[in-house]
Amino acid sequence: MRLRKIKGADEAVAASPYVIPEDPKLAGGWGKLFGNASPLHIEIGMGKGRFLMELAAIHPEINYIGIERYTSVLVKGLKKMEANPLPNLFFLCMDASHLEQCFAPGEVERIYLNFSDPWPKDRHARRRLTSPEYLKRYSAILAPEGRIEFKTDNEALFDFSLESVKATGWRLLDCTRDLHRDPHMNQGNIMTEYEEKFSAQGNPIYKLTACR
Repeated sequence: MRLRKIKGADEAVAASPYVIPEDPKLAGGWGKLFGNASPLHIEIGMGKGRFLMELAAIHPEINYIGIERYTSVLVKGLKKMEANPLPNLFFLCMDASHLEQCFAPGEVERIYLNFSDPWPKDRHARRRLTSPEYLKRYSAILAPEGRIEFKTDNEALFDFSLESVKATGWRLLDCTRDLHRDPHMNQGNIMTEYEEKFSAQGNPIYKLTACR
């Protein structure tokens, strides 16, 4: 994915008190950072942050970490955070392949994956955030009853994700191929910027939840 570089984004992210520097010492210590023992949820590929900020505002009893590897994207989330600070939300600027370095086994109770890069070429399948390789990483940090929630408008990626869940022995909890017309799975749904855009274009939104 090629993004337009935003001047000053690297510096803004590095200086922000809302961005925690990537550090192996973070693993197992998120409760100390937040100052409580609340459950920890993370979003991988948080984009501009709308989804996670709305979620954190609604659920102050849960701690949230938004992970975004691109500073030019994360800086837009920082502006939202500066306008409306939330004590139960921090950001990490890192690649998702480093998850096990920053989170201890069983430390995360929920992982959100929203409109992830589909990496359509077969040779890039391992990079998809719902690939067996990434499900293995999630398994290493999820609590025993932890789960992932995945939304996309890309049917091919959704089918691939269903196959990954089955192939790795995970258990599919819920699944829909038209989220906004599914009264059960759409209850309490918070839309991302992409979701609002794709839905307005008439595209169905696919969603699954799964656990180990």
